Amino acid sequence: MKNLSSLLMAIAFLALTVAHVEARVVSKSVPYRHGDVELNGYMAYDDSFQGKRPGVLVIHEWWGLDDYIRKRADMLAQLGYVAFAADMYGKGRVTEHPKEAGEWSKEVMNNIETWRDRALAGLEVLKKAPNVDAARIAAIGYCFGGSTVQQLGYSGAAVKGVVSFHGSLVSPPDEQAERVNVKFLIEHGAADHMTTSDKIKEYIEAMNRTNLDWRLIINGGAEHSFTVPGADKRNLPGLSYNKTADMRSWADMQMFFKEIF
Repeated sequence: MKNLSSLLMAIAFLALTVAHVEARVVSKSVPYRHGDVELNGYMAYDDSFQGKRPGVLVIHEWWGLDDYIRKRADMLAQLGYVAFAADMYGKGRVTEHPKEAGEWSKEVMNNIETWRDRALAGLEVLKKAPNVDAARIAAIGYCFGGSTVQQLGYSGAAVKGVVSFHGSLVSPPDEQAERVNVKFLIEHGAADHMTTSDKIKEYIEAMNRTNLDWRLIINGGAEHSFTVPGADKRNLPGLSYNKTADMRSWADMQMFFKEIF
């Protein structure tokens, strides 16, 4: 009888091991719309997790929804979240050219309502996913996307927290700050030439005038795009990958998620 029990336990353990090995990140393209604009997002989740789980909205850099952002969505799925990389520009609009990227980002940012609504359209897709707990959602973004999730947080969107990686610092609108119940984590590079020391000071002073829950973490020696491997290859001054800052900021995000969820 003892041998039989041991055998059954071994079989159960083997079954669990096989199930874990077979678990994989499932990903798919998700078409959706914002007004008349056709968009195409990217959903990723680990199919070994059962039931509803927290969702994370991911907003791309000014280059568009590229392989880097899809990889970040996959990494979030591996952590047990349902990740949805939103499309802020329109179906197929991805570029390697700074001039084009700048024009596209300005098209969106020129109107704050359009900017926020475009991000909210992606948030709605994530919230409606059958395996997402709509009461536990966060948003993260990189560069242009970092600024975007800050705007999303200020809009009063139904998210627990937002994380900005090397995004421009967006000060809160005074008239809205008191109505915002979102936590902010800002990961910034100390050597990011795109943000002056005066701007950092201005941002801190603006945030201190509010009751917002926020953290600004400045990563020493990190330039703009410090989380993006290969950023140096774009031949743009001030862009470089920093492995230490990348790893630390990702760890900061995970701790932040444990807190808000």
